[in-house]
Amino acid sequence: MADNNVKKWYVVRAVSGQENKVKAYIETEINRLGMADYISQVLVPTEKVVQVRDGKKISKDKVYFPGYVMIEANLVGEIPHIIKSITSVIGFLGEVKGGDPVPLRQSEVNRMLGKVDELAVKTDNHAIPFTVGETIKVVDGPFNGFNGTVEKINEEKRKLEVMVKIFGRKTPLELSFMQVEKV
Repeated sequence: MADNNVKKWYVVRAVSGQENKVKAYIETEINRLGMADYISQVLVPTEKVVQVRDGKKISKDKVYFPGYVMIEANLVGEIPHIIKSITSVIGFLGEVKGGDPVPLRQSEVNRMLGKVDELAVKTDNHAIPFTVGETIKVVDGPFNGFNGTVEKINEEKRKLEVMVKIFGRKTPLELSFMQVEKV
């Protein structure tokens, strides 16, 4: 017996600033109609934005793709219409006028869900701010205040391998871009 309830990720376009409301509306409506089997996840991708205020780090969630809500769903029968009729929903991303919603590719899903970046902390500039061999200072974590040399840069995970001298011995540390700064 084939399980034909296959779910894919789709992007629902929402009125910007209403993403979390749209998520709540979709979830309520799906449960009310008893269609939870067809929609397994409704997600508003957010990123943690770290701001420093009065010397304290404050992290807050910021909507990563304003105006977009992701759903993992099997869009059968009336489901696309139900979703489109929800308040503040503009429609699906990638649909031709009157055509079907287009599912995301797995690579896009991974990127949006931030599997690439476990910390989900992004710096605003996507350029890699460090170079191998450069001296940096650790500004966060147990090695705060130590200086080190950049050995390796993992662009994808936004991490650095840093060689730090601790008690006269060189010790390799893996640090995120946010934990170090240029000297």
